[in-house]
Amino acid sequence: MTKTLQNLIAGVWQDSRSGTRHDLVDPATEEVIAQWPGGSAEDVRHAVDAAATAQPAWAALPQAERVDLLERWADTVAEHAAELADIECREMGKPVGPGRMFLAGAAQGLKAVAAQARSYRYEEIVAGPAGSSTKIVRRPLGVAAVLTPWNFPVPMVLGAIGPLLAAGNTVVVKPSERAPLSVVRLFELLDPPPGVLNLVLGDARAGVPLVESDDVHLVHFTGSVAAGRSVGAAAGARLHRSILELGGKDPVVIDAGVDPVRTAAAVAFGAFVNSGQICTSMERIYVHRDIAEPFVEALVAAAAGHTLGDGRDERTVLGPLADARQRDIVHRHVTDAVERGARVLVGGTVPEGKGFFYPATVLTDVDESMLVMTEETFGPLAPVVVVDSFEEGLALASRSRFGLAATVYTDDPAHMAAAERLPAGVVWVNQWQGGGPERLYEPAGDSGMGATGSSAAFDAATRPVSVHITTIGSE
Repeated sequence: MTKTLQNLIAGVWQDSRSGTRHDLVDPATEEVIAQWPGGSAEDVRHAVDAAATAQPAWAALPQAERVDLLERWADTVAEHAAELADIECREMGKPVGPGRMFLAGAAQGLKAVAAQARSYRYEEIVAGPAGSSTKIVRRPLGVAAVLTPWNFPVPMVLGAIGPLLAAGNTVVVKPSERAPLSVVRLFELLDPPPGVLNLVLGDARAGVPLVESDDVHLVHFTGSVAAGRSVGAAAGARLHRSILELGGKDPVVIDAGVDPVRTAAAVAFGAFVNSGQICTSMERIYVHRDIAEPFVEALVAAAAGHTLGDGRDERTVLGPLADARQRDIVHRHVTDAVERGARVLVGGTVPEGKGFFYPATVLTDVDESMLVMTEETFGPLAPVVVVDSFEEGLALASRSRFGLAATVYTDDPAHMAAAERLPAGVVWVNQWQGGGPERLYEPAGDSGMGATGSSAAFDAATRPVSVHITTIGSE
């Protein structure tokens, strides 16, 4: 039986007031697996009101109690990682193996947030002259809205809500309508205190009134550049904060002297894992001419080994794309590149049969006139540009309106230092997806705004107030 999804507002599962429902389709089989509500302003109003009502009591709790709850939630996610990975696979195509890996990382990340919350300085006293002092108190903002994307439904929710809740805010979450099923199950498992963490489902009919609510004081949005601009404008018009993590077109610069086969294997993982549906996927590859031939040969071999499958078992290397719309974008980028002179070395065709599958694809002879080099693809494509020097690769990698992340492979210490100049929020050297709880970054360019990670997440979730104290009669 197809599951009909509901909102969770003030601790009660309830039908949307929208009166409309839409099919959620398994991208591997194209079968309907659930129905989600279109969403409505009334749903949002009730959820925000519930969050606002619950916030004072939540903030008044000892901080240790709030953090203890986050740690229990992290344990719950870890215990149910296999179940959640299976749901994510069925709703958006991520193979269960990588899905469990990312969910385990999300649970560890929530534990790290809890540890950071225990050490974060919510109060600080600075001594002044003549016995005076200044007490700096960081207070919660109130109600926060979290709007998450479809490519990492559960991890993105967990990553956003941890600092907000630990700091004493209450939250309304609106997941992408393209992958709401796993988030619904997450909320069932967490069973949050009434009003503290609310769930509203729907498309823009829920998203727009949520970010435009006068009672939402911070909007945390992850999604497209176009939508992010609208979210930022709506929050800014109300003088409310926004944290925006938007698109990426992440470059990889590969220096002469590195092992071309080993590096090709690393790049294949960074370009093709989750079918390339990661904001920080490797989408532009600049390789030094000295090692280009063996590198490309190894990359093509790795791509050819990425077998397509529904993602339900460990043998699947490449699952389907999230839906037909996403596959159309990917194939349009390939077609555009070929029409402009690019060569397809492997992949590049839409498979026959059911499901929104697309093979791992390697392109060469690409240039900056092509969509595959200028617009976010979000698919299993690896476009390769051969460069004559590391400096040329670094310069080309820097020419983008996006600035989310970048990766460099080099054995040269001077080139490692030069990598710091890349205009990106995160730069990885000789690794991909590295870093731990200490990682702090802010996207550059069209990739967004607002620092996140480490202490910055708690800074964003609170408002500093300075209380200046001096003794009566002092000057």
